[in-house]
Amino acid sequence: MKAIASRVTRGLNVGSYVEVCDNSRARVAKIVSVIRAHARKGRQTPARVGDWVKVSIKKGDPKIKGQVFDAVIVRQKKPWRRLNGERVCFTDNAVVLLKDDKGNPKGTQIKGPVAREIQERWKEVSKLASVIY
Repeated sequence: MKAIASRVTRGLNVGSYVEVCDNSRARVAKIVSVIRAHARKGRQTPARVGDWVKVSIKKGDPKIKGQVFDAVIVRQKKPWRRLNGERVCFTDNAVVLLKDDKGNPKGTQIKGPVAREIQERWKEVSKLASVIY
């Protein structure tokens, strides 16, 4: 996985409920695990913007409710500091569902802004974003 230019604060624990901000007919998801995260043995790693996570769909279309998908975190409430000194935070926690391991998104459009760190690591996801902040 490609590195990000800023050191993002980890703001989402395993078990956190997040909004799904693409048009994949899912509304609310729960973070089940963080993929490729490094932590001390026996400790659950929190997730941050740009991380690849597994989510379980809690609200949305009955056909996909309860299923587990890969996702990318595109927004988080917890503020973090970029290398140029500015602090960034969003009004909600949001993810975009992925349909394969290559990073291709399941939906065809993303609602709301997306962090600039996503553009560096997940090119396919950032192409669908209307606003990159």
